[in-house]
Amino acid sequence: MADDLVTTARPHQEEWPAGLDVQDLLAQGWRPTPFLQFILKVHSRCNLACDYCYMYEMADQGWRRQPRRMARPIVDKVAERIAEHARAHGRSRVDVILHGGEPLLAGADHLRYVAAALHKTCDPDVHVSLRLQTNGVLIDDAFLDLFEEEGIRVGVSVDGAEADHDRHRRRANGRGTHAEVRAGLERLNGRRLLSGLLATIDLESDPVTTYEALLEFDPPGVDLLLPHGTWDAPPPGLTGEGTPYGDWLVAVFDRWYGAPVRETDIRLFTEIIRLVLGSHSRTETIGLSPAAMAVVETDGSIEQVDTLKAVAEGAAATPFHTLTHSFAEALYSPGIVARQIGLRALSGTCTACPLVRVCGGGLYTHRYRSGTGFRNPSVYCADLARLITHVHRTVAADVARVREEAI
Repeated sequence: MADDLVTTARPHQEEWPAGLDVQDLLAQGWRPTPFLQFILKVHSRCNLACDYCYMYEMADQGWRRQPRRMARPIVDKVAERIAEHARAHGRSRVDVILHGGEPLLAGADHLRYVAAALHKTCDPDVHVSLRLQTNGVLIDDAFLDLFEEEGIRVGVSVDGAEADHDRHRRRANGRGTHAEVRAGLERLNGRRLLSGLLATIDLESDPVTTYEALLEFDPPGVDLLLPHGTWDAPPPGLTGEGTPYGDWLVAVFDRWYGAPVRETDIRLFTEIIRLVLGSHSRTETIGLSPAAMAVVETDGSIEQVDTLKAVAEGAAATPFHTLTHSFAEALYSPGIVARQIGLRALSGTCTACPLVRVCGGGLYTHRYRSGTGFRNPSVYCADLARLITHVHRTVAADVARVREEAI
C-alpha cells in the first residue's frame, strides 16, 4: 500500500482507504473486532449554534437531508441489529450513546421508547449501558426522571469558564449558554447522574483556568478535545510553527498530575500514561487499539465515526443500512477496517516514529489530506509529540523515584 495515492476524483472517494484490500488482510489472518459501542443519532438538529461544530459548521452538510428524529420502526430495527451483533460475537455488554444534534430535542417520551426498545431486545443476556451526550440547556425534571428510570448516565459539553464557553457555545442569536448549562449540571449532580464533561480546547482560553472551571462541577471525568481539522483545513491557531495545543495540554497535565489528590479523570492523559507504561489504549483518540464503534444516523443508515463530517461531504458514509444490513457486514467496510488495523493503516512517517505505539497516528479524522486520504500523520503531529514526550518524562521520573525509595 503506497503512502501516496493521487486522485482526480471527488475528495475521499478514491483516496486511501478506498483501495484497502480487505480480502488480503483476511487471508493474512486479520479478523475484525466486533462493535462494542453504538452511537445513535436520535435527533439530527440542534438548538445551539456552536461555531466549531463538526456536524453543522464543517464540510459535510448531510444533516440537512436527515429526518429530524429517528422514527420508532427504525429504533426497533436498530435495537434488533445491536442485539443480533452482540449475540453473534458472544458479547454480554454493549455501550449505547444517545447523540445528535441535541438528543434531548427528541423529547422525554421518545427517548424512553428508545431505551425501552434497547432493553427489551437485548435483555437478559446482553446488558445495555446507556449514556447520553447533551449540551445541557434542556435538562429538566422530566428528563431527570427519565435518566433515573432508565439508568442513563449523562455527559455534558461545557468549555470551561463562562466567558470562554460563551465565546463559542451560543444560541443562534449569539447569546451565550453557560448559565443554562450550569443550571443543567447542577440538576444532574443533584441526582448523581453526571458521567463526565466534554470540553473543546480553545487556545484563547487559559488552560489552568479552564481546567479549574470544569472542576467546579465535580465531574467523574473530563474529555479535552482537540478542535477537528485536517491538513486541508487546519484547526484554529495551527500555523505549522510551535506546538500551541501541545503546550496548552502540558499546562493542564502538570496542574492535574501535580495535584495532591486526584480531582478527576482526564481520559487523554490517563490513556497516554497507560500506553507509556506498556498497556493498551481504550479510546480511538490515541494508541493503536482497534476502533469498535459504529454510528447510526436518524434514517437508520450505518456510518463510520461521525467526526469524519469535518473532512468532506459523505466522508463518514458507508453503503449499509440497518433495515437491509447487519452490523457484521459493516465491519468489512474499508473505512471501518482502516480504523482497526493499527500500524498497517499508518503512513511511513508514522511507522518510523519512536512514539507511534503511544500516538497511534492521532485521531483518524485529523490525518486527512486531499490526494493521500487518511494515510498521513495527524495534523496535530508535533503537538501530540510535545504532550506525549512530556507525559513520558514526568511518569518515568516518578517511577524511577519510587524504585529508588523501595531499595
